Amino acid sequence: MNYKIALIKGDGIGPEVVNEAVGVMEAVGKKFGHTFEFVDVLLGGCATDAVGKSYPDGTAEKCKACDAVLLGAVGGPKWGSDKPAEQRPETALLAIRKDLGLYANLRPAALRPAMADACPLKKETAEKGIDLMMVRELTGGIYFGKRDKYQTEDRGLEATDLMAYSEKEIERIGRRAFELARLRRKKVSSVDKANVLETSRLWRSVMHRLAEEYSDVQYEDVLVDNCAMQLVRDPGQFDVVVTENMFGDILSDEASMVTGSIGLLPSASIGDTAPGLYEPIHGSAPDIAGQDKANPIATILSVAMMFRYSFQRAEEANAIEAAVDAVLAEGWRTPDIAEPGVKSIGTKEMGRLIREHI
Repeated sequence: MNYKIALIKGDGIGPEVVNEAVGVMEAVGKKFGHTFEFVDVLLGGCATDAVGKSYPDGTAEKCKACDAVLLGAVGGPKWGSDKPAEQRPETALLAIRKDLGLYANLRPAALRPAMADACPLKKETAEKGIDLMMVRELTGGIYFGKRDKYQTEDRGLEATDLMAYSEKEIERIGRRAFELARLRRKKVSSVDKANVLETSRLWRSVMHRLAEEYSDVQYEDVLVDNCAMQLVRDPGQFDVVVTENMFGDILSDEASMVTGSIGLLPSASIGDTAPGLYEPIHGSAPDIAGQDKANPIATILSVAMMFRYSFQRAEEANAIEAAVDAVLAEGWRTPDIAEPGVKSIGTKEMGRLIREHI
């Protein structure tokens, strides 16, 4: 097969980690008989520097013409909150997710065997194993709701952000969660705040309706505050965790850290028809950009997710994941995951070792 891939290298360490992921992709192509056409797409702070806005005209169209999108990282202090919205990288991320219809964010949090000692939780908790999938609704809720700011008579300036969800939005993300659970351990934990929020009460009612349809999948409701607690008390109890946009934003970061390092975790943002967008969950780390210190594993594992979810090529995805585990088992570490006093390797060397195993 020939695959056309849009590359959004972005800012900071983005270009470095994407380059290594592309090398791994090409190694997979050589092994399994695939070829790739890569299309560079400008987005983020680098786009602001080049054309004056972080989301240039035609960006979505270029991505829609491809089979998948690989994104490195965007953002940095240079393009902070003091800049106009159209110049901030975060605005571009929200826009491309919306324009591509990428309503489901999949973020696996798995404790890789060789990294068990890096888990910050108690040893007996880590030994139970951690392998969960966070499914976050990505294009609705408070991040996309109406905003307002106004002066009051007695309280000074006041601001509001509207959280809104429709039955359709909840149902489509819920179905994603149940379908994924059927491919895993057949358990869905739906996170809400139904004891307080009307949107959560609607969320829960739709999820209960879906649970009856997917009777082969175990289902539970979990209040968001309890979920935050359970993720550090016993993360092994979770399989697929589904929730709305803001809760998912917070909980997925918490889940990532119980696995030992944010530098190892990939993500996928997918819709019904548009190409999926794959990216590491870490930031652009401008303080180490260009120094060959960045960990490329999260981006490389994002490519594994690309093969699994966009191309339905499980064997290729398994080969990438096995290569990563093999390199880690041999003791190779980039600076972010190396123990104090232990010599580490750079971005390029880590990529090379993973390619060799493939």
